[in-house]
Amino acid sequence: MKQFVTCNLRSARKAKGLSQTELAELVGVKRQAIYDMESGRYVPNTNVALLLANVLGCRVEDLFSIDFSPDKKAVTLVGEVAATTPRVTLVKVRDQLIAYPLDDKWMSGEGFQSADGLLQEGSDSVRLLQSEGTLDKKALLLGCDPAFAILSSRVSRFPSEARLQCRFAQSLGALKALSTGYAHLAGTHVHNTSDKESNLDLARATLGGMKAKVIAFSRFEEGLMVGAGNPHGIMTIGDLPGGSRFVNREPGAALRILFDDRLNRLGIDPETIDGYDRLVYSHNEGAKMVSFGLADAALGLRAVATAHGLGFVPLEVVRCDLVIPYDLMEHPAIKLTLELLQTRGLQEELASLPGYDSSCTGTVIGEV
Repeated sequence: MKQFVTCNLRSARKAKGLSQTELAELVGVKRQAIYDMESGRYVPNTNVALLLANVLGCRVEDLFSIDFSPDKKAVTLVGEVAATTPRVTLVKVRDQLIAYPLDDKWMSGEGFQSADGLLQEGSDSVRLLQSEGTLDKKALLLGCDPAFAILSSRVSRFPSEARLQCRFAQSLGALKALSTGYAHLAGTHVHNTSDKESNLDLARATLGGMKAKVIAFSRFEEGLMVGAGNPHGIMTIGDLPGGSRFVNREPGAALRILFDDRLNRLGIDPETIDGYDRLVYSHNEGAKMVSFGLADAALGLRAVATAHGLGFVPLEVVRCDLVIPYDLMEHPAIKLTLELLQTRGLQEELASLPGYDSSCTGTVIGEV
């Protein structure tokens, strides 16, 4: 058995409005000692721990706790593990430990994302690289709205230690993972084809009776990402047949559903489009294909096209919703997320993104 000391000193100190220097003076230690305790480098002796608890008006157990964890924990692995690395990110959903592989696809810039554990031989157990208790405050959001990263960042700014981890998944895939207990929240942005709410209908059809609340996150423009200055003069979907090189999204992706619906309305045979069966699996992947001159058009968002310096042909404005099971509403990260949806700061930042509108953010769309 390995033991981990979980330190809540930082959040308790901030709740009292004290700086590290001020707390150090009240306790009679150096500021560096407070810093080392909060960063996990130093575990205080009994005398210092009691002084800290007295100054902060709490119990020692509220500041420091020992989590005994075995070297290995049983996990449910989602996806395939790359042969080059056993690194995984972990989330705990309804007391079940879920592992998602980390590989080069999830690199950020020039660095690697930190792993929560190392998958052991046989892919049914993991060696934890941190206290299991920290996973109780982390929620996983699956979806493909790039603005989810902004929401995640804002959650991490709070001293509650709650965390919202985002992982890319198309709308249908995110809802399927939610229904099987592999995530805490799902993002979906299926366009409406009638008076009915398509996001509600898709969630109802996919969740298999699971009760959930559907809350609006954003509205954004979807369409065709084209080369800078639109060198091939692509103005509508009708311009794609007859020579333009296109890259499509995979079946089940909300953009693919929108595209197929438009083709059907216009009476365009998909086989007349060069690249209809050539697939990419994210907005950024499609944008890179166009940027590198490997395609003339790809499905994506205006915000993503702008970020890559590309042109954009709008097709539809759609709403992205969060689907949250009722039994997970009290999760620390979900509670904080719901509070943030109502804040002016988040709404203004979303509205500043190209093609985004936050007037619906935080609105309850319905229940399933």
